[in-house]
Amino acid sequence: MSENKDQKFVYDFTEGNKDLKDLLGGKGANLAEMTNLGLPVPPGFTITTEACKVYLDSGEEPPALRDEVSAHLDALEQAMGKRLGQADDPLLVSVRSGAKFSMPGMMDTVLNIGLSDASVTGLAAQAGDERFAWDSYRRLIQMFGRTVLGVDGELFEDALDEAKEAKKVTVDTDLDAADLKKLVKQFKKIVKTEAGRDFPQDPREQMDLAIHAVFDSWNGDRAKLYRRQERIPHDLGTAVNVCSMVFGNLGPDSGTGVAFTRDPASGHQGVYGDYLQNAQGEDVVAGIRNTVPLAELESIDKASYDRLMQIMETLETHYKDLCDIEFTIERGQLWMLQTRVGKRTAGAAFRIATQLVDQGLIDEAEALQRVNGAQLAQLMFPRFDENARTELLGRGIAASPGAAVGKAVFDSYTAVKWSRSGEKVILIRRETNPDDLDGMIAAEGILTSRGGKTSHAAVVARGMGKTCVCGAEELEVDTKRRRLTVGGTVIEEGDVVSIDGSTGKVYLGEVPVVPSPVVEYFEGRMHAGADDADELVQAVHRVMAYADRVRRLRVRANADNAEDALRARRFGAQGIGLCRTEHMFLGERREMVEKLILADTDGEREEALKELLPLQKKDFVELFEAMDGLPVTVRLLDPPLHEFLPDITELSVRVALAEARKDHNENDLRLLQAVHRLHEQNPMLGLRGVRLGLVIPGLFTMQVRAIAEAAAQRIEAKGDPRAEIMIPLVGTVQELEIVRDEAEQVIAEVQRQTGVELKLALGTMIELPRAALTAGQIAEAAQFFSFGTNDLTQTVWGFSRDDVEASFFTAYLEKGIFGVSPFETIDKDGVGSLVRSAVVAGRATRPDLKLGICGEHGGDPESVHFFHEVGLDYVSCSPFRIPVARLEAGRAAAQSSGSDSR
Repeated sequence: MSENKDQKFVYDFTEGNKDLKDLLGGKGANLAEMTNLGLPVPPGFTITTEACKVYLDSGEEPPALRDEVSAHLDALEQAMGKRLGQADDPLLVSVRSGAKFSMPGMMDTVLNIGLSDASVTGLAAQAGDERFAWDSYRRLIQMFGRTVLGVDGELFEDALDEAKEAKKVTVDTDLDAADLKKLVKQFKKIVKTEAGRDFPQDPREQMDLAIHAVFDSWNGDRAKLYRRQERIPHDLGTAVNVCSMVFGNLGPDSGTGVAFTRDPASGHQGVYGDYLQNAQGEDVVAGIRNTVPLAELESIDKASYDRLMQIMETLETHYKDLCDIEFTIERGQLWMLQTRVGKRTAGAAFRIATQLVDQGLIDEAEALQRVNGAQLAQLMFPRFDENARTELLGRGIAASPGAAVGKAVFDSYTAVKWSRSGEKVILIRRETNPDDLDGMIAAEGILTSRGGKTSHAAVVARGMGKTCVCGAEELEVDTKRRRLTVGGTVIEEGDVVSIDGSTGKVYLGEVPVVPSPVVEYFEGRMHAGADDADELVQAVHRVMAYADRVRRLRVRANADNAEDALRARRFGAQGIGLCRTEHMFLGERREMVEKLILADTDGEREEALKELLPLQKKDFVELFEAMDGLPVTVRLLDPPLHEFLPDITELSVRVALAEARKDHNENDLRLLQAVHRLHEQNPMLGLRGVRLGLVIPGLFTMQVRAIAEAAAQRIEAKGDPRAEIMIPLVGTVQELEIVRDEAEQVIAEVQRQTGVELKLALGTMIELPRAALTAGQIAEAAQFFSFGTNDLTQTVWGFSRDDVEASFFTAYLEKGIFGVSPFETIDKDGVGSLVRSAVVAGRATRPDLKLGICGEHGGDPESVHFFHEVGLDYVSCSPFRIPVARLEAGRAAAQSSGSDSR
């Protein structure tokens, strides 16, 4: 990235605002906004994300940056009346990361910069508190050593634990100034030994190195992993915030805390958060010391509490959303260190969205943007059965809801390893830190014995939608011996535990689960009422009703039988977008298909088709009845032949053994000859779909006849069948024309025989690159297209889905080649460009061409937005994903409407 000579790389907090997140990062933009609102923010300045990009691209900071930082530092020193690191009265600053999107704990922060051997005594004199000064100094060396110089953080932790053991105390606040002086000396030795250099005594060198460390942390392993998990772009860079220090560790009249304007777990209004006396900010989020509920601040320092409540109301009204706030009290003076729109659980997101509508802060369109399909999917997961017999181990803080069951593991490595082997695990730690992110992602849930609702574990778990219980103090976690002890019970690694993130309860063994109330609502078994579950259902109902009113995309289901179709209809399906008829040929009908494939004569083939016809007709009658009045798209037989034939190796062995016993089986011999004849090296690209229909005479016409006769029967029964016949795997219009002509002849014949007028649409799947590239020609013979994005993704990428996901997809995701699997979210640049061009070409030929998608992408939130954008008429997905697709279709419509109005 080239540098513009006139480019500004540093902004004072008085210069920015909340809309400059791209440039100033979320933290910097919001510090500026709070400053503009007249709230008590310590003075400081922000180094932009553009400076970070130059640094990461070139390996050096922009040449102009040092002078800009010097100018802003000079202004800060004048405002504060003291200089950075001044011996008798030092200005101290924090250097903190701040990307556009919140990445809690994933990047680096260093506090107390400016302290040195020369200035620590000056700080002690100014504060009148020697212990405070040496505590601040040891914190600086510890954070700087770990963050900037790459020293193993456990070395500092071990030294701190040894100091507490020697003093026979359990918390660091019980260490006095003399103890901390010794600890500072020991910490400096650790730095010298591990980093190969002395801890820097020059305050400006400390600040510059810390700024570079924050820039570098953007590309740290844990930050990259978190961005992949949260789908945050890798090219944004981070801003750096340099803020004058205020101190929460100056004694009992000081402290630090985190507050939420509403409960991030439930969405309920009230006083939520954590407070810790005589502490700095990292003590709260790290969960090292257990906090007190924020409400207790009222009795500790009522003036600060009342001021904080006023500020929280101001911020929520201003941001029109749940705000997450970090604050420090320095000897009775309240300071605001950060605010951001807070992460919340899925249930809280829906409740808060509707609450804010009722309060007149946002409208329904904005409420729709405050929730998403991933959150709705979380709410559809099961929960623990309240009537089940359980063995309660203990109780902690309900930090992120859900019902999670798994084997206990005590470190991130084991969590990942066992998870990859198919085990469900619960990650148990005293407290988590950013290095535990791999394990947190792999685990079903997270359990910690320390920390509160604002600890690292709680914040990250909520962001990921993971079940989490924090601060279960009665549980003694021994990570070295890999065990959890509570009372007389010992949980060893591998023992099963269950955690309830909605109540904070921890159980021994596996607790059975029951359906979610949200699923019961969609199934029509629950209605809005007064209790908490119904309150959530009511919020979901309101948001879904608005989404359904505004969405343009219709939502259909992938369903192959009447039972699935009825369930899909209850979930809001507006038809069936994909009925896979091959699923109707499994089980006892497999032998009939086998007989059809192996038929040597026309008579044998006609006999096999005659057996299949009434069975197929019965299937379709049931399906059309279940979806009466709604479209049902039936895909003619598509799978590769090997799915209906015996395994060639097993059959060869069976025949060989029979020959050895001189027990000849003519049917097996004939079957083996046919299997050899039809065997394909790559059956997914072989004789399947339309090719099968053209090679086996009568197969597709039998299916078309079954569909037509079933439709006629339903019409005679006063039903309203709306069948659509879809020809799969077409690569050229000639294939489609041949099958279409045969189908039209069969439909005409059924009309003559039944006297019932049939209106059956004929269309095709677009699942091969050539079909997409020649969509204009194919549209001449098709009334509708349905994009089969599963096969289209395979053929565009040259991937065999069944093979590559297990072999190298993990490596591709880790290396950042994929942000997400192209089978999960549509590849807009490749597969998406073919879909887009096929839409344009198809409609140019046939303006009334109906367009849909029936691959797995039809239920993926991000992909639904793409399909709305390119102009499809509907998406089709599995029944369980229908509510998600409905919601995202509404969100896509509201977003595009908002963009149009702007």
